Amino acid sequence: MGWLSLAIWTPIVFGAVLLALGRDSQAQLVRWIALIGSVVSLLITLPLYTGFRLGTAEMQFVEKMPWISRFNVNYYLGVDGISLWFVLLTAFITVIVVIAGWQVIQRKVNQYMAAFLILSGLMIGVFAALDGVLFYVFFEATLIPMYLIIGIWGGPRKIYAAFKFFLYTLLGSMLMLVAFIYLYAVSGGSFDVLTWHKLPLSATAQTLLFFAMFAAFAVKVPMWPVHTWLPDAHVEAPTGGSVVLAAIMLKLGAYGFLRFSMPILPDASREWAWLMIALSLIAVIYIGLVALVQQDMKKLVAYSSVAHMGFVTMGFFIFNDLGVTGGLVQMIAHGFVSGAMFLCIGVLYDRVHSREISSYGGVVNSMPRFGAFALLFFMANCGLPGTAGFIGEWMVILATVRANIWLGLLLATALITGAAYSLWMFKRVYFGAVANDDVRTMPDIDGREFLVLALLAIAVLWMGLYPKPFTDVMDASVVNLLQHVANSKLN
Repeated sequence: MGWLSLAIWTPIVFGAVLLALGRDSQAQLVRWIALIGSVVSLLITLPLYTGFRLGTAEMQFVEKMPWISRFNVNYYLGVDGISLWFVLLTAFITVIVVIAGWQVIQRKVNQYMAAFLILSGLMIGVFAALDGVLFYVFFEATLIPMYLIIGIWGGPRKIYAAFKFFLYTLLGSMLMLVAFIYLYAVSGGSFDVLTWHKLPLSATAQTLLFFAMFAAFAVKVPMWPVHTWLPDAHVEAPTGGSVVLAAIMLKLGAYGFLRFSMPILPDASREWAWLMIALSLIAVIYIGLVALVQQDMKKLVAYSSVAHMGFVTMGFFIFNDLGVTGGLVQMIAHGFVSGAMFLCIGVLYDRVHSREISSYGGVVNSMPRFGAFALLFFMANCGLPGTAGFIGEWMVILATVRANIWLGLLLATALITGAAYSLWMFKRVYFGAVANDDVRTMPDIDGREFLVLALLAIAVLWMGLYPKPFTDVMDASVVNLLQHVANSKLN
């Protein structure tokens, strides 16, 4: 069994074991097994980084076995510079989520932890799959644990949010399946993604396939106007659910554009790039303004996620190496920063049981240590130099200015709106006089919460001050992708 298979199946096996331990008396044991499972899964992903060969765009750690021989479906895995960091990010965030839900979750603990571990394995499967059917199975399977997480441990409107999340993403994916079956028929019976990359296709076929895949991936990112499920899902999901949703699940869609839409359909991608750029700009500017008027902390950060993912899709469809690398770096940075912001909101919610901004004020007086962490993450969300949030945004803005100065100026306005909604929320929640009696008596963060926030703070600063390990891995794969997209495949 290769490293990738281990990275996928270890958390799933641990999750399945947890499902057997259902009694309340076993809750503590469940937590420890979940922690061991998530840490082991993280350690398994490290050889992928240490053994990764730089300077090549080839797939590495490849595993290939026949799965459904009749239809030529293979269990085919591999990672390149585009997908490697997402595997590591998924495993890292899972450890964070397990520690974060340690005391908060009191009922059905085994199912909660199992859902996250299984979800972790499935998401790594999405990033590593090189077979169309395998990708689709993993891509769809991620819905089920997330649906349960929102629907069981969510807020008052959890059923509505879970249904909306499920239906939106499922409807989009149906069209993607049709596109995959068409590619299978045209390629002479192959589901191999790398074979599809070389397949000549007519202009009409490319356009239709582009929009079929766009339906699946745009909902997942989510791009404007199909973003409305995200604020609802975030608001109702438990803290851990919000963290995974923001940090990793949104990346599945953006990754799909890089792995499928752009290399398989280069002509359609270039033809419709104006549409992608327009939708990204709307997401960045308009959704930034929508975030500004939110009263619910989680909703504000959810809209901020849509705006930040607008940067990502913008970077991809400008078609230069700085933009694509910037988009990828922004995805990883957003994973750290938004995950951390949702954890901060979770810390406050556990104490006061309110997500409304108006319920707080002067938090820093009673929780100084926590206030310091929150300030770092809010600054990273604005794109402060020296934090992870800056690197990706800066690269994408530079790439956009190279392509078109006016687009670059429009995109740069996002830095102002981003700073406006982040700092204004920080001011209302953390600064000022203590307005609420609940806030006055709030205890500062304990050791467990400190550990979680400290790990994310290290990740945010490390990436902001030294992004080289991230960009080195990506460079060769990004250049190869852009060469691929530059060549026409019209037959």
